[in-house]
Amino acid sequence: MEKLLVFIPAYNCEKQVTRVLSQLLDQRIAPWVGECIVVNNRSADGTEAAVQDWMARHPDAPVRLLRNDQNYGLGGSHKVAFGYAAAHGYEHLVVLHGDDQGAIADLLPILNDGTYKKYDCCLGSRFMKGSKTGGYSALRTWGNYGFNWLFSLVARKKITDLGSGLNLYAVEPLKNEYYKKFPDTLYFNDCMILALCQMKQRVLFFPISWREEDQVSNNKLTSFGISLLKLCGKYLAGPRAFVEREWREKIIEDYSYEVVASNL
Repeated sequence: MEKLLVFIPAYNCEKQVTRVLSQLLDQRIAPWVGECIVVNNRSADGTEAAVQDWMARHPDAPVRLLRNDQNYGLGGSHKVAFGYAAAHGYEHLVVLHGDDQGAIADLLPILNDGTYKKYDCCLGSRFMKGSKTGGYSALRTWGNYGFNWLFSLVARKKITDLGSGLNLYAVEPLKNEYYKKFPDTLYFNDCMILALCQMKQRVLFFPISWREEDQVSNNKLTSFGISLLKLCGKYLAGPRAFVEREWREKIIEDYSYEVVASNL
């Protein structure tokens, strides 16, 4: 059985992050976890203390807490984790957001039958047959369907989710760091999806269960929608140039971090 690196991006989610960590204690999941890194993106609340307390109560859990040296944004935290996975010899990386909206157990079907090994990335989808969403308004649901359709048209590949909080990446295709120039913002995942299509990587969407309870969204739907339209326009203008261009407003050469605590 392969040992996976689980990456939990965490920003101001002190109420949820320990619930996410506790998912790793599931006896069906634990054998797959070689290591879990919680990447704290300079949270302003008690996220870091909550993780340390959980680690102290579960000393056998293979968890390491990292703190970004700057607030890199969600995309920047992904870059930290991608680099960590490559540097530490992992073959696959799981992304599980720290706000407890997704369930890592939704990966079990494609892990247990080995399907995940056939793809460069497996992306959790909230909007396909077999998926479940709780707490989503009709407006938000249909808005997502609309943008999924638009991105599918632009990328010439069926896309059923532009970025959920449960994904699995093969590490080998990430080693050339093509993603490094992508935005450090919430738009990182959208750029990744279009890049995966342009580079003709093998992509699988799989159904997930999703919930909204005590989470706080950082998305402003109107501005987010306008930005997605602009992304599509730039991709259509030149797919290869889209992947190769510099997207960041602030250039960071080294996405450095500090190891705050470790059970390993």
